[in-house]
Amino acid sequence: MGLDGVMLGHSPERLASWAESVAADHLRRQGLRILDRNWRAGHRELDIVAQEGDVVAFVEVKARGPGPQDPLEAIGRTKRRDIRRAAERWIHSHPGVGSEFRFDAIGVRAGGSGVRILHVRGAFTGDDT
Repeated sequence: MGLDGVMLGHSPERLASWAESVAADHLRRQGLRILDRNWRAGHRELDIVAQEGDVVAFVEVKARGPGPQDPLEAIGRTKRRDIRRAAERWIHSHPGVGSEFRFDAIGVRAGGSGVRILHVRGAFTGDDT
């Protein structure tokens, strides 16, 4: 789906789904292997789980259209806690996958000038508040 189809009159859910696809493509281009997308642990969800060597990255994706707010500002304390808890469940349900783990964030901004992607490796830790 092109940028125009995403931005003009579609729901936030559609924008989020598109942004997750953009983020997954970005990760693949960076050499990461996608292990899971939209993995659920109860009401919690991991947008993307990717692997880079022995490191498993739990990737939260946030998207915004034109405007002043940075997409990554939307990852607050409660969201980080939920991601950490879902990651714990993922690790327990995938024994032996990865020896190190990190939390990444990808911000996707779509607007008149195209698409911008910001990938922050280690955006937060497992014990920050």
